[in-house]
Amino acid sequence: MTPAVKQLNKLTLAYQLHHYQHDANCKSFGLEAVDKLKVSAEMVFKTLVVDVDNAYLAVAIIPVVKQLSLKKLAKTLNAKKIKMADANKVQNSTGYVLGGVSPLGQKKPLVTVLDQSAEVLNTIFISGGKRGLEIELSPENIILSLQAIYADITGEV
Repeated sequence: MTPAVKQLNKLTLAYQLHHYQHDANCKSFGLEAVDKLKVSAEMVFKTLVVDVDNAYLAVAIIPVVKQLSLKKLAKTLNAKKIKMADANKVQNSTGYVLGGVSPLGQKKPLVTVLDQSAEVLNTIFISGGKRGLEIELSPENIILSLQAIYADITGEV
């Protein structure tokens, strides 16, 4: 049981776990989940950790088929500069390895922004905290469990 699943159990929020056999040669973990779980790509979201003004880390949760707009995220967070966080910082802060970073159950809570495209969906899939494990839950439960906000944070691929 991953820290993400433990957090949901502790909060008694509804969710469903989906397991699949992870292919170590796969380059896109999110698209692998889409393929193996046979779900719409718009429903599978990836967790990205960013460095905000070299002051703190934040989490952006976006559809796997979209690209993060650093400019839009900076505006949302009232930041001057946002860049993708260093892999070691991500692992140390979240407790997860890249490709298995869940927004839930992180070592220390980070400011979290969920792309507004999730608002119209009944459920979305996010990483369960390890490669080959996805959690399906309502976007509202993500907002509640992480004190997250919705915002338009994606750009054109």
